[in-house]
Order: sequence, then structure tokens, then C-alpha cells
Amino acid sequence: MALEKRWITSFIIITLVAFLGLFWPHQTAENNTLFNPEDTINFADVAWLLTASCLVLLMTPGLSFFYGGMVGKKNVISTMLKSFICLGVIGLLWVVVGFSLSFGEPIGPTINGVHYGIIGNPTDFAFFDFVDTHPHKNLASSIPFILFALFQMKFAVITPAIITGALAERIRFISFLLFICLFSIFIYAPLCHMVWHPNGLLGSFFGVKDFAGGTVVHISAGFAALAGVLVLGKRKNSEHIPTNIPFVLLGTGMLWFGWFGFNAGSALAANATAAMAFATTTIASSAAMLTWVFLDRLNGRNVSALGACIGAVVGLVVITPSAGFITIPQSIFFGFIGAIISNKMVYWKKLKEIDDTLDVFACHGIGGIVGMILTAIFAQGENASLLHGGFGVFGHHMLALLLVSVFTFGGAYLLFRLTNKIIPLRVTEESEQIGLDLSQHGEQF
Repeated sequence: MALEKRWITSFIIITLVAFLGLFWPHQTAENNTLFNPEDTINFADVAWLLTASCLVLLMTPGLSFFYGGMVGKKNVISTMLKSFICLGVIGLLWVVVGFSLSFGEPIGPTINGVHYGIIGNPTDFAFFDFVDTHPHKNLASSIPFILFALFQMKFAVITPAIITGALAERIRFISFLLFICLFSIFIYAPLCHMVWHPNGLLGSFFGVKDFAGGTVVHISAGFAALAGVLVLGKRKNSEHIPTNIPFVLLGTGMLWFGWFGFNAGSALAANATAAMAFATTTIASSAAMLTWVFLDRLNGRNVSALGACIGAVVGLVVITPSAGFITIPQSIFFGFIGAIISNKMVYWKKLKEIDDTLDVFACHGIGGIVGMILTAIFAQGENASLLHGGFGVFGHHMLALLLVSVFTFGGAYLLFRLTNKIIPLRVTEESEQIGLDLSQHGEQF
């Protein structure tokens, strides 16, 4: 009966959101001084960002196949659904308040007379107020603001979906829904605002460079995954054979394809930066894939399809923060170094002991950290990085890395604890033994 009450409460919440949105006094951007007229729109940019948004959306189903193929047969559907459901939950949350918290007017400290944001004003774009076909002068001046909001939505969707791989085979579905809502509001939105808003504390004051989400997406998801594993505890049976390697191959292909929208789309224009980001993305992934399989063989392991896929995804993660800031030869180095470090972390006994089911922290968390550090070393431009005279920039990146790590891990740990108080996170031992597909969803693979 208690479980039924939770679902009734959830349905009441979605009902209230539906009716509140219906009667919300929606405001348009016309005659608002923060927006340009519609005739300033660049149609080439619109075409590319529409395409990029579709590509980034495809990454979440791709991730579901990638994760689903790696878990045991009793948990394929439940694992895949946790990625898919983020499209619904986070998509709606983004419209209601997430976009406002991420890109609304800054709320934060004033330093040397300049106002820096920690989080956005939650009322600015609530229910997509002012989010229509007029371009925003400061956030995306050549495309409709609605397109910018939808492009950013896809990033917000995939971030909690990444976390699911660490918690697979033992987390209760409704608990997961509650956690991703809390994570998106209290971890993702502030981090997104601090890094990507023009007046965000990390991006503007610290000078953190994150072209497409190494910090905002991968580091946050990686540390949240680590926190979740520590709160949940180990599975009763942590040994399993991946159910469907072709699923993993399919998911990797979808992720790689979608990542072009993820990285090249982050130029927010159809320009040379987008083209360079497109190129560095695929080259880094190629280098990481080969490095991973060669390293596996050198360590006495088989050259496996699974290893090749994991290596390719690690390369995509590592290049993300710097895709538009570096050269092609540097992207090869990024993929090479990222694959070596993540490979070592995947097989590190200490991480194996805490049971990160699909090595999310080792691949996404560590990959994001490596990418952020390498960006601070190699990014092109005068005083843009350590190699270009930006000693202060490098120091700021390292300080920001420490702050982000503490914020995302500590914040996620508290949110997992809070979720567990409201709704227990773990399924029962019997449900885990049966498998989450049957016990949580009444379905079988």
C-alpha cells in the first residue's frame, strides 16, 4: 500500500504541473530589451542547431543500448528504461524550472563590482516564459531562443542518464525518479549556470573552459555515480556476463553519431569552430579506441568488442571540454592519454570493491577530469592555457576542478541520503535475485 501511495503522489504532482502550465500567464519576448528581433536570425545556424539537437537526443537511447547490453539478462529492460525515462522526467522539469535555474538572471556574489551567478532566477523562464522565436542577445544571438533552450535540454537529459550505469541491478525505479529530479535542480542546474551562463561564477570569474560539457555533464555524473554507489552498497552478486554485446556496439555507434551534435553543436553556429569540433571529436575517439584495445592486449586481456566500445566512449568524454579549442594532432593525444588513465581506473581493485556496476566513475568521471586538465594545458588562444602563457588560467582550472568535485560528490551524496529517507533506494533482496525487469516492471528480455 505504501508503494501505491508513492505512485499516487507522483501522479498528483504531474497533474498539478499540467494544469499549472495550462493557466500560467505566459509572456512573450516581443518588445523585451534582452531579445533581438526575429529578422536577425541566421538560418544556417538554425538548420545546424535543429540537427544537433536531434543528434544529442539520440544519445540517450544510444546510452540505453550501451548500458543495457552490458548488464545481466535479468536487468536489461530496467537499465535501458532508466535512461529512456530521463527524456520524460528531465524534459518536463527543464520546461517548468530547470532552464530558469540554468540560464536565468544570475543569483550570486558581487566581486570587484561584477555580479557572478551561482544559480539562475527560477522565475525568469518558468514554463518557458519569454522562450519563443526571438533570439536572446547574450545567450544565443543568431537562433530562436526556443531552439537554444531545447538544445540545452538534451544535455540536462543525458547527464542523470549517465549515472544509471553505476547503480544498475539494485536501485528502485521510483527512488531513481526522485533522485534525478533532485540532482537536476540542485547539482546540474547550478553547475550549468556557473560554467555556461555569461556571468557564471566558474566560467566568467574562474575562466573555466568547457566547450561541450566535460565539467557540467561528465564530471558531475561521474562523481554523482560514485556517491550513489557508496550509499547503495554492493550488489548481492556483483559477477555477471554482459548479455548482448551487439547492443553495446549499437549503443556506441549511436553515441558516437550523436556526439557530433553534442560537441560540434556547442559552437551554437554553423561555422569553422563547429567543423573543428566535429573533427577533433571523431579523431580523439578513434585514438582512444585503439589505445584501449592495444592496452588490453599488452596486459594479457583479449581484444574485445566491449573494450573497443568503452575506449571509443572514453575518447568522446575526454575531448568534450576542449573540442573547439584544440588542434587535430592534440585531439589524438587527448584520446591516447584519456584511454590509458581510464583503462587503469576501470581495473583498479579499489573501484571494483565498491561495485560501480558499469564503471561510470572510471570512464565519465575520470575522463571528464582528464579532459578538463588537458584543456587547461592545451587550449588555443593567447593566455588561454598553460602552454599559451595562461598560468593563472591553469591554476583557476585546478581550483575549479577541486570545487566542482567536492560540490558534485558531496551534494549528490546528500541527495542520495535524502532520497533514501523518503523512499528506500534499494530493491529487496528477493527482487534483486529475481531481477529488476520482472520485479520492478513485470517484463522480460
